[in-house]
Amino acid sequence: MKQLITMLVALLITGCQSTDPLSTKNDPRSPWWELAFTEPNYMKVWVEDTAVEDINGKLFKRTGSGTAAGGEPEDGKESARGWHAVGGAAKAVIGADLPKRIYVRWQSIVEPQTYQVWVDLPEEARDVMRQSVYQRCPETPKQQASYSASIYLGLAPGGVVQVFVRDSCHRPVKVARAQAEIAPLGPSQGQNQGRYAYPITKNSKRYLQQYGIPYGSW
Repeated sequence: MKQLITMLVALLITGCQSTDPLSTKNDPRSPWWELAFTEPNYMKVWVEDTAVEDINGKLFKRTGSGTAAGGEPEDGKESARGWHAVGGAAKAVIGADLPKRIYVRWQSIVEPQTYQVWVDLPEEARDVMRQSVYQRCPETPKQQASYSASIYLGLAPGGVVQVFVRDSCHRPVKVARAQAEIAPLGPSQGQNQGRYAYPITKNSKRYLQQYGIPYGSW
């Protein structure tokens, strides 16, 4: 009788698992998470370098660089305050477990200034990253879960870093904030005669002349 009851319980549990509408058991999934960069509207940046220390203490260098995702709405409104969108091309951090902390050094083109900082990530960030690939969005249970977990570094003038991760419904969740220090060697670690990656865009210049840089809004 005991064996029969045990078998029935096992079948019941298996049946419940197989009919779980949020299960990602058969969804495609990347073994790696992705890192991307974003910027406030008009506040152009250039990422020189990043590095990642994962939860196992392993260090990964040169994990991403380049431009950040942002916008120039040209709608005549003051739109650089806060974060209006979080996105951008992401790069997989191959071989890394979930991140414990992330280093970033970047050029704030609109100031201009160069910043650097190590950003510590709370356990909440990793929990959301795990859930994003191991659970479908409750609002759209028929859609597959995210292929990979992702993390976004929002880089703003004044050396502000806001960290976002995507939840299971693909919404950005703010999980950390850090204040960077000025990089003492300047742009390109002093190897480029103080030149920045590119000049300020015409649209950004025009916006700054009208509204300025909204320090303290990020």
